[in-house]
Amino acid sequence: MDFITSFLQERWYIILLAIVILFVVVRIVKTVIKWVIVLAILAGLYFYGASYKDQLLNIGATVTTEVKNQAIKVVSNEMKDAQYKQNADGSYTVTTKSLKVDGKPGASEVTVTFMNQTFTMKLDDMLKALIEQAKTNKAT
Repeated sequence: MDFITSFLQERWYIILLAIVILFVVVRIVKTVIKWVIVLAILAGLYFYGASYKDQLLNIGATVTTEVKNQAIKVVSNEMKDAQYKQNADGSYTVTTKSLKVDGKPGASEVTVTFMNQTFTMKLDDMLKALIEQAKTNKAT
């Protein structure tokens, strides 16, 4: 339902244009064709709005991928300064200047906070190396 609000806010001029065209058609055309044209305009507006939802989803996926890529770059650059902390509940937290990784030993996913955005990532080789480096930094 959020895509409808976004569509109305960002594409209000299309809806206004459709309303104006509908007014003109209803005033000028006096036959059954009038209602065919009205239905065609409404159907076009509906399908245009439905495709707008797909555009929003694609933008969201692109942004998420970019944030994850940036987080991986930060991990490789800040690995030497990583700090490891064992929490009371058995979980651990690894922090750097701009990244925070929370996880549980043996789990295949961790929660990453980067640029005030929190998301879940699979525990890949890069994150495992960060955790091991943080443990090493703690020991020294």
